[in-house]
Amino acid sequence: MRAIEITAPGGPEVLQPCARTIPIIKEGEVLIKVQAAGINRPDVLQRKGLYPVPPGASDLPGLEVAGEIVDGDLDGSEFQKGDLVCALVQGGGYAEYCAAPLAQCLPVPVGMPVLEAAALPETFFTVWTNVFDRARLAPGETLLVQGGTSGIGVTAIQIAAALGHRVFATAGSDDKARACEQLGAERGINYRTEDFTSVVKQLTEGKGVDVVLDMVSGDYLQRELDCLADDGRIATIATLGGSKATIDMGQVLRRRLAISGSTLRPRPVAFKAAIAASLRAQVWPLIEAGRIRPVIHQVFPLEEAAAAHALMESSTHIGKIVLQI
Repeated sequence: MRAIEITAPGGPEVLQPCARTIPIIKEGEVLIKVQAAGINRPDVLQRKGLYPVPPGASDLPGLEVAGEIVDGDLDGSEFQKGDLVCALVQGGGYAEYCAAPLAQCLPVPVGMPVLEAAALPETFFTVWTNVFDRARLAPGETLLVQGGTSGIGVTAIQIAAALGHRVFATAGSDDKARACEQLGAERGINYRTEDFTSVVKQLTEGKGVDVVLDMVSGDYLQRELDCLADDGRIATIATLGGSKATIDMGQVLRRRLAISGSTLRPRPVAFKAAIAASLRAQVWPLIEAGRIRPVIHQVFPLEEAAAAHALMESSTHIGKIVLQI
């Protein structure tokens, strides 16, 4: 099969086309003939040598795919050979065929092109487990999304808004801030020209938000604590602003604040299967009703994975970048 491999840690140019053997599936897995694969920040980190591949996972990059099930033990499942699915995988997505745990497969939503479905799994699994499971965003509560025009940010804004939450989001330009509002955020905040803490406090009449989805960490963390409501929660999923922070623990104690962090890739199949079940029950109907739609910034042929990575690292995109196989 055709695939894209990381020839050595480095820049986008180390992503090179290659020929690989079609994966041999294990118990509980299906073989997907890939039609499209999403690109995510962890792929970039893996390419740079900063995100080790979990034991037993493919060394090929790619954490989400969409395509046709062509093989696998499907007894007792809702799927059959020939079904179109999207799946969260531990690696191997940049290829013509990919092995995926059956429990991490979801049907391509009714009416959605397969190409768009490839942009769903990684961000939807990540947002759901962090915002709704770990941070427990409850009905009537408010959410601040850092990096609102990233793939994660677009997903978080749309899901939370579709479920009736007030959402605020930060972005790096006025145009991107307005894009956040078009996606469902009540207010997009240009973090280069505005202090997000002050804006959030003003918009919530001094109360603050209940949950922050944080992809920055570093010196943002104290500012996020400052804009939390009492009993508020921060869910950190990346450290783009640095892995070290100094915070006022007295504030955390007095106001009963909580900070959590997580990475999804190394978690077991059973954990991800539970997320898949929640998405199927609570989010897929919103997608099929047209209330949530992935935002695709650009599609590249598989062989142009390096150009796709260069675009992601430029941070000029809004939404997802996808490889078409």
